[in-house]
Amino acid sequence: MEGEWVLMVTAKAPSNISVIKYWGKRNEALILAVNESISITLDLDHLCATTTVAVSPKFEKDRLWLNGKEMSLSSDRYQNTLREIRSRGDNFEDDEKGIKIMKEDWMRLHFHIASHNNFPTGTGLASSAAGFACLVFALAKLMNVKDDMSQLSTVARLGSGSACRSLHGGFVKWVLGKDEKKGKDSFAIQLEDEKHWEDLVILIAVVSSQQKEISSAKGAPLTVATSPFLHYRAKEVVPKRIVEMERAIQSRDFATFAKLTCADSNQFHATCLDTSPPLFYMNDTSHRIINCVEKLNRHEGVPQGAYTYDAGCNGFLFARDRKAAALLLQRLLYYFPPNPDTDLSSYILGDKSILKDAGLENINDVEKLPAPPEIQDEVPAQRFRGNISYFICTRPGPGPVMVSDQGQALLDPVTGFPK
Repeated sequence: MEGEWVLMVTAKAPSNISVIKYWGKRNEALILAVNESISITLDLDHLCATTTVAVSPKFEKDRLWLNGKEMSLSSDRYQNTLREIRSRGDNFEDDEKGIKIMKEDWMRLHFHIASHNNFPTGTGLASSAAGFACLVFALAKLMNVKDDMSQLSTVARLGSGSACRSLHGGFVKWVLGKDEKKGKDSFAIQLEDEKHWEDLVILIAVVSSQQKEISSAKGAPLTVATSPFLHYRAKEVVPKRIVEMERAIQSRDFATFAKLTCADSNQFHATCLDTSPPLFYMNDTSHRIINCVEKLNRHEGVPQGAYTYDAGCNGFLFARDRKAAALLLQRLLYYFPPNPDTDLSSYILGDKSILKDAGLENINDVEKLPAPPEIQDEVPAQRFRGNISYFICTRPGPGPVMVSDQGQALLDPVTGFPK
């Protein structure tokens, strides 16, 4: 097994957004949630982590580079994840390169890991979910691990709870599980694939790309320790909502989906306020976006949109179809117009065809937008220019994929170090 060879693979894994929230753990070491959750996996083209992992007998220690900067691997989350995936490695042979690795060799070989997110890290856009899902998926491919995605999700869970859901595409449920010693039955399963509800459009309003003042890793344990409401929610409210949400997704019932999604987001943030000291993840712009969606729905009579917020101020908005998405975007751009010199193509990322649906070609079209019909004439409309940094238009997407193009690899195939 000795030599100068470097074995390397590259993968991409998506972010996800929960519609029934997970917040807080009943076991911090195993990352076992206090309640089940349901999420939607986002399209890989728009929000994903790209990770290259390499192994070589010449590597002296495990090393990690995130977005070009070397990071420590000393945390329990990384160590637990690496230890568990190493234990699942299988024999590997490549006669052409003269590489032969036995199961037991994985425990002493070292990895070089380079990862890059195509969206801001630590801002409530689930960067840790994409990152750990991609790390586990890539290492599993490198090490010839035979586990299926649900089995791998128990490994990704050790790095970040929500990462287990990013191992599947489409609509995903994180099962609570009853194994309190090893957590082997707390895994993610796919409820429906990404093609099940193709009409659904997802708009992400990026209010801030700044890192959160209090991370989820620090905030959630505080809520568990101090919020009676959280424990009531986990025991009495969420189990019923999980069943109702599964039915709504299966039947593509947007009205019920919207009602449950908005209510669960609001309740999650209520538990944050019930924390001592209280946690504030949303801001005034977040609240105004909610108001915009609620006004649209009341005016139309039938829910056209829904909103949810994770531990951050950025809004995840769902539209029942492309027509509703265009209506929603028109209103958002009316209330939150970009600065006058903004190029709309750089302000709306992802699926830019939404601009055509909304009848918007350039910034002048935004300036000419009439006040939404639900605004009363005698009440002047307030506009908040520049309060939203940009939008991402996306849709439900698939789970992790391998990247065959070596040009996208983040490590040099000869040295195993970042390019």
